[in-house]
Order: sequence, then C-alpha cells, then structure tokens
Amino acid sequence: MSNKLVLITAFLMLPFLLSDCAKNPVTGKKQVTFMSAAQEQAVGDQNDPLIVASYGLYEDAEMQSFIDKKGQQMALVSHRPELKFTFRILDSPVVNAFALPGGYVYFTRGIMAHFNNEAEFAGVLGHEIGHITARHSAQQYTKQVLGNIGLLAGVVVSPTFRQFAEQASQGLGLMFLKFGRDDESESDQLGVEYSTKIGYDAHQMADFFQTLNRLQTQAGASIPDFLSTHPNPVDRYGKVHAAADEWQTNYPQAKKVNSEAFLRLIDGMVYGEDPKQGFVENNVFYHPELKFEFPIPNNWILQNAPTVVQITPSDGKAMMQFSLAQAESRRAASDELIEQAKLDVIERHENARVNGLPATVMLSDQTPTDPNTGQATGDPIRILSYFIEYGGFIYTFHGMASKADFNAYSGTFKQTMTKFKELTDQSKINKKAKRIKIVKVQQGGTLQSVLTSFGSKQEDLESIAILNGMELGQNVVAGTVIKIIADPNS
Repeated sequence: MSNKLVLITAFLMLPFLLSDCAKNPVTGKKQVTFMSAAQEQAVGDQNDPLIVASYGLYEDAEMQSFIDKKGQQMALVSHRPELKFTFRILDSPVVNAFALPGGYVYFTRGIMAHFNNEAEFAGVLGHEIGHITARHSAQQYTKQVLGNIGLLAGVVVSPTFRQFAEQASQGLGLMFLKFGRDDESESDQLGVEYSTKIGYDAHQMADFFQTLNRLQTQAGASIPDFLSTHPNPVDRYGKVHAAADEWQTNYPQAKKVNSEAFLRLIDGMVYGEDPKQGFVENNVFYHPELKFEFPIPNNWILQNAPTVVQITPSDGKAMMQFSLAQAESRRAASDELIEQAKLDVIERHENARVNGLPATVMLSDQTPTDPNTGQATGDPIRILSYFIEYGGFIYTFHGMASKADFNAYSGTFKQTMTKFKELTDQSKINKKAKRIKIVKVQQGGTLQSVLTSFGSKQEDLESIAILNGMELGQNVVAGTVIKIIADPNS
C-alpha cells in the first residue's frame, strides 16, 4: 500500500451490446465482435488510470523510454499499426505482463527483473501486442484482466473466498494466465513474428518459458496441463522454437539478443517487495511511510496492493481486507459501507479503542444477491469490521466468512485487528529495498560458487539462479555479466 491510497470504484461495464461481424485483423476471418476500434480505444483510455492507481508506476525514465521505443517499433510491423499504443512499467514485484483493448501494454518490474536480454523482452512484448492485434483483449478484458484488478479494488465482499486464496497462493497473476489456449498459442506465434520482424532472435522467447516454469514450480503453483486454461510453459517451449526457426528463414538477420545492454538497463532496479509500500517480516505487516503495523495469522496468505491488503487462509473459507476509507469520519465510513454493500447491521460500537486509538467496531451480515434480479444467490456472509482513526486517516479492517464458519475465524480476525498500532521500530521504518546489481564474474566456476563469492545468502541462491535463467550447477566463465541481489539492510 502506498500513501496515495485510492478507493477504486467499480469498473464501467461495456455499453456496447450490439454485436457486429468483422474481419479479424490477424486471421482475416469473420468474427462476431462487440466493440469497434474506437470503442476498444475508449475502454483502454477509461481503465488505464485505474490500472495505474491499482499498481503504481515504476519511475525509471530510461527503462520507460526503452519499452516505449521498442513497443512503438513493434507496433508498426503489427497487424494494427494504426492503433495508438501505450506502454507502461508497473511498480509490482509480481512476474506479470498484460494488455488492455486500445493498445495499452503493461509490464511489471517483477517481469523486467527476470528477463536476461532484449530478445526475451521483445518476444513477450510481441505476445502482449498480439493479444491486442488479434482482439483477444477486447473479448476477454471484462471478466479476466480487469476482473482480477477489481478483486483488489476497495472493499469487496464476496462469498468466493476460495477463489481469492487460490489466486494469492499462485502469486496473483503469474504471466499468461488470462486467455484460453487458442488465444495464448496465437499470441505466442505473433510474439515470434513481431520480434523477428524488428530483428530479435525469437528463440530467446522460448527460453523465457523455462524461467516461467521454474518460477511456478518454486512457488508451488505449477498447474497441471489438463486443469489449466492456458498452454503449459513446457509445451510452449518447443512450439515457439519451431516458429522461430520458420520465421528466421525469411529474416535470417533476426539474431539480436543484446544481453549486456539489457542487464545494464535494469542495474539498480528494485527487487521484490519495496518496503516503503509495506512488507511482512516474522508474521507482522509493517508500513514504514504510514508508520503502522499489525500481525498476520500463521499460514495465511497476504497480497499487498496499493489500494488494499488482502489476507486469506489456505482453506479459502475466510478473508480479511485492510485499506483506507475514503471518508472523513469513522461514522461516515461505516455508513458508506452499509449502504454500498447492503449490510444488515447486527451491532455497532462507536466508542471502542484499539491500542489507545479511537475505533468503531461493527458486526454485520450480507446476503449475496443477483444484481439484476435482487434475489439471493448464496448463503449469508458475516463480517467483522474495525474502523480505526490514526495519523489523520480512517483505516478499515473487514474479516468475513460464511455465517456457518464465522465463529471459527472471529478470534483470528480480532487477533489481527485489535493489534493494529503505531510503528516505532526504527529498523523497520528505515528498511531499504533490495535491488538488482549487475556484476562481472572475475573467476569462473559453478553459478553457485560464483554467487557465494559475491556474498549471496544460501536461501537466496535458487531465486537468483532463476533470475539469471541459469542452473546453480552451470559453469560460468570469467567475464560473464550476471545479476545478484544487493541488500542494503544486511
């Protein structure tokens, strides 16, 4: 969470209800479409500010200039060069890239950190542009891309707790999980085509799938092929290599890799969580800029976004959300929630205290309903809410579970909410971000021995190996340029 927290309201749903039959720009085949090119642009223009508010931008002028230059160059050789394309780097450690209708393409700093050359980046850039040129994003954005952002927007009261838990456990959006198999495969082919046409070796894109696969495995989120809605990274590896061979017969000069230049570009980039946005240490969430802390239950999964902190148990039967209320008082904040979420208040205590801070405590029920018919669609949810005044803001906690399960979790909710307090520990307030550091190997050896010689910690070795697209036992010769992680707190 940044100190510029914004309550993002519900996304505007498409008013474009009349379908039309048009040719797909990539395949040339006729397809039913609900959006004209102008409407696609309008959707992107409307929702880009919400994406930026939800994630935040990573402020690096040189890196931003790089992706814009390559993106505009690639757009010109795409199937829709007339579109106005916009390229952004988001300030998130999650390894992700995605696109919106209207030419908006986003890379997180997390994925930028895992590329090891310009050609890998170019392949993924082409893949995301492909989603736009083939109109995949126009067809899928409401229920997938923006739907995922919407889950993090404001206070979302939903009975689908297991969905939240599963998303958090898989890293909330590991790359390429947004479209069906056919769309992903088509975008892979377009990524090869577009990156080849601007001179890059598309074989490097295939190699990046190995990195993606290792990230999924390391996170414990490897998804069986028959259960996934996207091609398995291992299966994609061979197909992309084959496509690269085919395109290079027509573009034999397309062999650019540019490894060292790319590594120098990301030298010094923030790696992992940026402490100033909040971080977890020893089951406590700390926010150095806003100077507060609160405990996290054992074995619960925390997802930190600029607008909300979301905490879920692995069983998916409950959820806590923490955010800033966009209201001037505790009373106003609770009244707004009651109205917006259509809550039935069981009790509300206006003069409670949390570690000496003024607080309002509220217990309520919500019955999920169909927005069109108003009829109940599920069992009631019980919600425990705390509205706490601190530092000129109103902070809100909401712990929710089905009425049947609520008593099993209410003690855990209270354990977190009642221990919210001022952060005074200077070691936490002054915690600095880890950063990528580019170094040249002076003495050859295995990657493990090289990383150890640079002072890398044993528990970080596998992550750094994945970051470099290498194996720990792989031999590294003197003069090789690699990434290490610099920790100013060590």
